[in-house]
Amino acid sequence: MRNAGEFEDTERWNSSSKLPQLCLNHVSFVCKSVSKSVRFYEQVLGFVLIKRPSSFNFEGAWLFNHGIGIHLLESDKNIPEKKGKINPKDNHISFQCSDMGLVMQKMEEMKMEYVTAKVEEGGVIVDQLFFHDPDGYMVEICNCQNLPVLPISSCPIKLITNTNANHTSSSSSFYGEQRQEMSCSGEAATLMMEGLVMDVMNISM
Repeated sequence: MRNAGEFEDTERWNSSSKLPQLCLNHVSFVCKSVSKSVRFYEQVLGFVLIKRPSSFNFEGAWLFNHGIGIHLLESDKNIPEKKGKINPKDNHISFQCSDMGLVMQKMEEMKMEYVTAKVEEGGVIVDQLFFHDPDGYMVEICNCQNLPVLPISSCPIKLITNTNANHTSSSSSFYGEQRQEMSCSGEAATLMMEGLVMDVMNISM
């Protein structure tokens, strides 16, 4: 059973409107050596060093590429213990790529340790490659773009059908009264999918 605090959180989240966010801007990592991490993200992942606000009075660096920023903060405290084993199920940041074979070749040339994995869904195969940055933060390279982005429900929008005894629910609803079963609106689902595709295209542009 959920406690009272969990119910309060659910009520607050359900009653509030969605935040007006635009897109993912950056990820931030605390590192032991900014210069070492900068070299890694420049030479391995192709990021470019960019200017950071001059008002900052602490060591760090900003990098940018692939539509996302990497913000580095130097500190000898609060850094997670570096993990020796690469675990694909651990927290990580992921980048799509167009040629997994070339990525593996480059990793071998740089003598970097990595592990690979595969995901198969509906005949589509996604290749994954995982490795650590100098502080043990995990990075994934994949061809995840091969996997379609689909809503969890195959029919996200439903409409009430015409009244029919054969189509009425035999059990009470959450609100204590019987309701008609709802059939999938193909037109509504199609419109939602078209909107989703447009959103994905806008994000990638």
